[in-house]
Amino acid sequence: MRVPVALALAAALPALAAPLAPAAAQEPPAAAKPAQPGETAQPDKPAQPGAGEVRIGLIHRPVPAPSSYDAQAAPEDEGAAGGRLAVRDSNTTGRFTGQSFVLDEVALATASPGGAPPQEPAAAAKELAGRGIRFIVLALPAAEVLAVADALKGSGVTLFNAAAPDDRLRGADCRAEVFHVVPSRAMQTDALAQFLAFMRWRKLFLITGPGEGDRLWAEALKRSAKKFGLQIAAERPWTFGPLARARGDTPTRAEALVFTRGLDYDVAVVADEAGDFGDYVPFHTADPRPVAGTQGLTPVTWHPTLEVWGAAQAQNRFRRFADRLMRPLDYQVWAAVRAVGEAAMQARTVEPAALAARLVDPAFTLPAYKGVPLSFRPWDHQLRQPMLLVQPQALVAVAPEQGYLHQRTPLDTLGIDQPETQCRPAKP
Repeated sequence: MRVPVALALAAALPALAAPLAPAAAQEPPAAAKPAQPGETAQPDKPAQPGAGEVRIGLIHRPVPAPSSYDAQAAPEDEGAAGGRLAVRDSNTTGRFTGQSFVLDEVALATASPGGAPPQEPAAAAKELAGRGIRFIVLALPAAEVLAVADALKGSGVTLFNAAAPDDRLRGADCRAEVFHVVPSRAMQTDALAQFLAFMRWRKLFLITGPGEGDRLWAEALKRSAKKFGLQIAAERPWTFGPLARARGDTPTRAEALVFTRGLDYDVAVVADEAGDFGDYVPFHTADPRPVAGTQGLTPVTWHPTLEVWGAAQAQNRFRRFADRLMRPLDYQVWAAVRAVGEAAMQARTVEPAALAARLVDPAFTLPAYKGVPLSFRPWDHQLRQPMLLVQPQALVAVAPEQGYLHQRTPLDTLGIDQPETQCRPAKP
């Protein structure tokens, strides 16, 4: 009985194997790449839809090291570290779509040793565009953002403003090619005004510094106060110099101590973007009053004390990567670079025009550790995002506050809404 069974199996094996041979022959083996020394040749993988490389430029000016101890001094790699981490994050998820991302950094020199003028950002941007880079992040002031945008007009380059909060960039001086990741001053002051209105601290004492940015911030606060039913009970300019940077008492200190005497207000609001005096005001007012604005309780995009919505993992990842805490400019550059990566992965393409169109698509969202997906406003290209209200060592609140509603999203209660916008950009 054993012999017939063995013969039957031997007869059946060729029949089972026969259909397999032609099927294997129908598909030729993939061409193998030449093996490198010490490597084994591997067959090429078929290209995935939307696969390819995206190069992103970053133009910034490294901050010089402080001449004396300053606990709040910006690190030299501020902003750039956020962009580098964002590229690494994008490449981590890009492995699944066959997409890769590269950051090309341009650190502008302030002046050359031979006395040559500072490097112009517009020239640096043209050089990046000449190398085929179609997305550039700018960590620059407003005037230089406009210079770059005008120099690259019609070139097909999409720009991301990561540092200039000027409302005019989202208004009369808006450009169709520019997307704003940094919140406008209107968004900052709206966030603060919402919190003060929520707390019913309605009477404000506004102290404005001598800088142009201070004046613009104060103007934005006045607009926000009117918008949310607050009152500017008193307003005075700061004329005592940079006392916050002083290393001891000065003759003007006594005068500054009586600066707030005889006023009726709930909160002192300082407009001091340079940080010259704002940190001096707390505990130097004639009456016990909280201080808010550019110092004290401040509206920011990011803070080390944010740990909800997955932010703790982002904080730890950045600390391991950069060996320091993430600052707001780091977060803003990170978000700009990640916006390109998210657009590429959501649209399944690396074609620049398609990615730029995707950014203003209502379906586009950017997950960014803020509890809600972020998106760009179609009328001025401002990134919608919650604002953090923080003191130096604590997160106090997140705006928009509960109860502030909007027909599209509560995020549009912060900043200039579509009916009041002055942005009329020409088509790129």
